[in-house]
Amino acid sequence: MEFDWSVLQDNFTYMLWGRLADGEPGGVLLTLIMAVSAGVLALLLGVAMAALAWRFGGWTRKVLFVWASFIRGIPLIFVIFWLYFLLPVVFGGSIPGPLTVIIALAWFTSAAVMHTTLSGLESLPAGQTEAGIASGLGKISVLINILLPQAWPNLLPSYLGLFIALIKDTSLAFIVNVPELTTVAGQVNNRVQIYPAEIFLFVGLMYYLLCASLAYVAGKGLKRRRQAAR
Repeated sequence: MEFDWSVLQDNFTYMLWGRLADGEPGGVLLTLIMAVSAGVLALLLGVAMAALAWRFGGWTRKVLFVWASFIRGIPLIFVIFWLYFLLPVVFGGSIPGPLTVIIALAWFTSAAVMHTTLSGLESLPAGQTEAGIASGLGKISVLINILLPQAWPNLLPSYLGLFIALIKDTSLAFIVNVPELTTVAGQVNNRVQIYPAEIFLFVGLMYYLLCASLAYVAGKGLKRRRQAAR
């Protein structure tokens, strides 16, 4: 079996950024846009839910846990598929496919962020909270000014793992034909038809490079932070 890598050379820019010149980003660029956007939304939503569960406990915590269990029990590809058809019905208009996928990814990942953040908060000594309250701070102030700053460094590796998974999960956007990396690779393959091995080996390599580069850079940053803290 002989490989012909010219198909990659002919379609390299299309798989990197799609039709960016026409205002339609795609390929690797759209994959990164969706991953970063969904990651930020998932982080905000997940931390907010963890704060609610920590602050109020009781039924609030139970409801949030049931919600998270429900989301985590459904394959992500179904969440994307459902939202793609449900959101236009709910809001009465067309919603761009990439936005639908971003919402689905953020919704799905926020459940994991909530559990991760809550575990980090609850791993801190209870005396920290008691000391803050004894000093006259409210529970929200204790959470924002005492607990989260201490928990954050320990949570960063877990958040990094979730974000790397998020990058790979963007490939499921092919189900609704959003032109991220996997979708544009499928389009190129359907057009030329005789180079699937070359095309999808390249796609796998691109995902690996994205995830490995992120892990390397983040790992170096965390290492420097730990060394500075000693």
